[in-house]
Amino acid sequence: MQVGHQARAKGFRAIWFDRLASTNDEVTALARAGEPSGLWVLAGEQAQGRGRQGRPWSSPHGNFHGSVLLVEPCAPRFAPQLGFVAGVSLLSALRSLSPDAPFALKWPNDVLCGGAKLAGVLIEGATLPGGAFACVIGFGVNCVAAPEGLPYRATHLAEVGVTQTAADFLPTLSDALARNLDVWRAGDHFSAIRNDWLSGAYGLGKPIEARTHTGAVRGVFETIDEQGRLVISNASGNVTVEAADVFPLGDNASAVSGIRT
Repeated sequence: MQVGHQARAKGFRAIWFDRLASTNDEVTALARAGEPSGLWVLAGEQAQGRGRQGRPWSSPHGNFHGSVLLVEPCAPRFAPQLGFVAGVSLLSALRSLSPDAPFALKWPNDVLCGGAKLAGVLIEGATLPGGAFACVIGFGVNCVAAPEGLPYRATHLAEVGVTQTAADFLPTLSDALARNLDVWRAGDHFSAIRNDWLSGAYGLGKPIEARTHTGAVRGVFETIDEQGRLVISNASGNVTVEAADVFPLGDNASAVSGIRT
């Protein structure tokens, strides 16, 4: 199991496990044991894979389950931007496999294909012994199977004609992430990442509903701001949303009814 040439030149490396509870948890444990930045951990399957807000993430054998360790990648206040760095890297890697496939980013960092969920990203932080700040970025990609019985449509790469093993995908994804981390420059150039994210955004300029812990916000998906927050335009003006489950509305809902962040 190897990372790509560009990633390897930046000090990234990878280890493989047949089965883990969670690649994010394994990376965090290794970081606390002294593993330096740049480690990728991949697993053939996960017993306790999870997505945002602790939601279960189906992790069968054959799909991509991998997490990478970044120690002191930026000032902690910029860490949320890493979700967008990861998202544009994932989109870039997938598009390199199939340039004509309808891949798109759903706020903040899911990847859809033809309106169905294909991949997701989970960012978690940790304080290491000695006080260093670490981020763990977990990637899940449906390569050969997609879960059924979900409240939203899901798909996998084989279903759209892309044959890709987890081992084959790692060099492509790790190189894309290494490149975009260089572009981002620890938060100094988030504007470039933001532009790339918007160029691949799903539903931009269309009606959506953002369900936050304080209630729902409806309106038109206008943009993301300089911090990556969702901006929705409605009769009240522009409303900024930091965290929410996002649902398309009206004609925008026909392809992705029930999709959740």
